[in-house]
Amino acid sequence: MTCPTCSASVLPSESFCEACGQPLATPLCTACGTPTVDADGYCEVCGLRQPAERDHEELTLPGGAAGVSDRGLRRTRNEDAMALLEAGGATVAVVCDGVASSPRADEASAAAVRVAAGALAGGAAAEEAFKLAATAVADLADHPDNAPACTYVSAVVGGGRITLAWAGDSRAYWLPGWTQLTTDDALPTGEITAWLGADAGPVEPHVRTFAPSEPGLLCVCTDGLSGYLADGVPDSGDPAALARTLLAHALDAGGRDNVTIVLIPVNPLGGTDG
Repeated sequence: MTCPTCSASVLPSESFCEACGQPLATPLCTACGTPTVDADGYCEVCGLRQPAERDHEELTLPGGAAGVSDRGLRRTRNEDAMALLEAGGATVAVVCDGVASSPRADEASAAAVRVAAGALAGGAAAEEAFKLAATAVADLADHPDNAPACTYVSAVVGGGRITLAWAGDSRAYWLPGWTQLTTDDALPTGEITAWLGADAGPVEPHVRTFAPSEPGLLCVCTDGLSGYLADGVPDSGDPAALARTLLAHALDAGGRDNVTIVLIPVNPLGGTDG
């Protein structure tokens, strides 16, 4: 091995170059190759923001459900988070959108998704998973005036039934037709009125359980997609391919926000709203 700064020989076990003192664990810039990437992911030489793992993520399940999350075109990082898994004969999805005006919004969404998905996969009720996620996000704050925050929507699909829980303006839709299944906690100006975070106050989730009478797709998404829905937006097809198509639509329309889309096929057993 050689030092990326001075090219002196170094051993794999060494943390610093003995010749120039360069930390050997410092990542190399993907553009200029220098070991000068700072803690925020920017190269101190050329200024390039390094690609991050969450800039673009795709998930697929054997049963056909699929999800995609992308940084979009105008944000410096992806503050959305998603989980998609199968457990106990059901498909579980959680999507959270970090509130951009809050600090460490990406950490808030990641914490909420991780905790809620684990709870739902373990059989927790929608309300319980929501409260556990809310606690996890609130615990990230060192002061109420410096509180990470995120929106929340979860879905559990199994036995022909769908259970949704949400707070904020992340949404669920029924496809085909783009029928909105959730209601936004937001003012006409777009400002949200409910979220997860230490500064949110007491927040109870909206919960809806229903059994569709026809097969279709459940779409769970952030406002990076819902802000661009209009007549003619595709509403059917293979979930993985459709998720990529919808992402491309959001990016082509401006991509002003992070975009997260989860699509779950639903084969009903019959029934009505409960």
